[in-house]
Amino acid sequence: MAALESINIAILLGSVLVLTGILSSLLAMRFGAPLLLIFLMVGVLAGESGPGGIRFDNVALTYTVGSVALALILFDGGLRTRFAAFRSVLAPAGTLATLGVLITAAATAPAAHYLLGLGWTESLLVGAVVASTDAAAVFFLMHSRGLRLRARVGSTIEIESGTNDPFAIFLTIVLIEMLLQGTKSTLEFSLFLVRQGLIGVVVGIAGGYLITAMLNRVNLPQGLHAPFAATGALVTFAIAAVADGSGFLAVYLAGLVVGNQVKRAHSALIGFLDAATWLGQIVMFVLLGLLAWPASLPDRVLPALAIAATLILVARPIAVFLCLTPFKFSVREMTFISWVGLRGAVGIFLASIPLLVGLPNSQLYFDVGFVVVVVSLLVQGWSVPFVARKMRIAKRRSDMSRPRIELDLPGQRTQELVGYPVTPGSPYLRGGILPGWAKLALVVRDERVMTPEEARGLHEGDHVYLLAPQEKASALDRFFANLPTPSSPDPELLGDFFVTGDTTLGALAEIYGITVEPDQQGMTVAELFAKRLSRKPHAGDKIRLGEVSLVVHRVKDETALTVGLQLAEEDPTPWYERLRKRLRRMLD
Repeated sequence: MAALESINIAILLGSVLVLTGILSSLLAMRFGAPLLLIFLMVGVLAGESGPGGIRFDNVALTYTVGSVALALILFDGGLRTRFAAFRSVLAPAGTLATLGVLITAAATAPAAHYLLGLGWTESLLVGAVVASTDAAAVFFLMHSRGLRLRARVGSTIEIESGTNDPFAIFLTIVLIEMLLQGTKSTLEFSLFLVRQGLIGVVVGIAGGYLITAMLNRVNLPQGLHAPFAATGALVTFAIAAVADGSGFLAVYLAGLVVGNQVKRAHSALIGFLDAATWLGQIVMFVLLGLLAWPASLPDRVLPALAIAATLILVARPIAVFLCLTPFKFSVREMTFISWVGLRGAVGIFLASIPLLVGLPNSQLYFDVGFVVVVVSLLVQGWSVPFVARKMRIAKRRSDMSRPRIELDLPGQRTQELVGYPVTPGSPYLRGGILPGWAKLALVVRDERVMTPEEARGLHEGDHVYLLAPQEKASALDRFFANLPTPSSPDPELLGDFFVTGDTTLGALAEIYGITVEPDQQGMTVAELFAKRLSRKPHAGDKIRLGEVSLVVHRVKDETALTVGLQLAEEDPTPWYERLRKRLRRMLD
């Protein structure tokens, strides 16, 4: 009975810790604190050296939970990444996620070598442990402070974070194997990396297509589609890892494949993964906090702080500038990307692997990784919004809450029913703006369900349900967001629907559901006007793009600075009148 009682007590303590972590996220939302830091501190305070006094040293359990949580997080990240955004920044983000990780680790290694007295391989391992970034923390902070990144910068950070974790993980594992089994030659080292990458790519893509096929063809009971897909992702991860490949790269690619195909139960899958990844992160971070021994940190805190400063101020900027300069990023953009290289869950997770395998100086790796992550979240985490504004990389966004309801329709996989409340500040209510691919299906008013014809227009407080293509449904969020009335509205433009000239057409397609040719995904709006007009643009110039027209709003240095969106309609003006107007503009 004593054994049963101890298990019940463990369940009670564990559930209380998780609840504490969940409730602490409210503080993070209010004060902009990085969530990872909050969850870590809950674990540290509950641990052996904190007021909680819980003795926890189960590294194997921590590694297992961390692996499952990271696999689901990466699958979810791939699931939400559109191929359009992926292709538009694949080259710079991929370079930063691979070569950038190597440069970051190599530039951090000298500090570890001279400050900790480690050999060069051990020093490189320290660099590899802290080389990956945590973009989830970045985007949480930007959202909580009401800021929106430039499309190209935001996509680069997102794709880099999704692809650099797998690379940092198997770089760390390679170095650990070298330390355990003896030094490998450069050829062996390179072959190991290539094998890990190739197996991860093949298994990941095959797993993604198989998961999608099973979702669409197997008639599972209601509610089991989402757990099936998540479990399939874990199976993909495990198969790649057992085959001596990168399981983390495989599970990210599987998510990318599943997310960009038409599939059943899309909305249920997104909702399930939201909950699963949140719970996984909370449990993983609390366990990592419990595993930390703050009592051992005082002797190593100064060298660890110096390594953190080297990483933030030297190694990361060197990697970013070397990797992104060939892709014509501005100095301000590269400076911001350098600063937002927050270290997070993966850093501490990788630092626990030496503990698991019994590597010499294993506690040293964990302590350094722990300090670097905490410093990064404290120093960089709270300053990200300030740096974004100073670098003019982000702009303040209006309240973009997404009270969207999504319902899958049995019998088909291309359309879904999307519901929104009609708020007083929504562009749809103000101007009746709706893209041509969305069809109003139902209106709920005063608890009555009506057809659009019976409703005879929409009123504040109504709830509307629209049919929309699965891949474009999220673009309706902006049409029903509660946005303030613009100070100088233009009746010809879509209210608040303005973009900067450096926005890529791929990002525009992702945000607004516009159809864009694959070879135009990386082209900016300003470049499109320059190509179509063959002259310098003027305010009011208009070109058609899919379901909308782009209208030049402001021009600076003979380049379209801001562009408004307008619903595309057939121009009733005779062709000769349009030609005359065009010739007049060219002469002007």
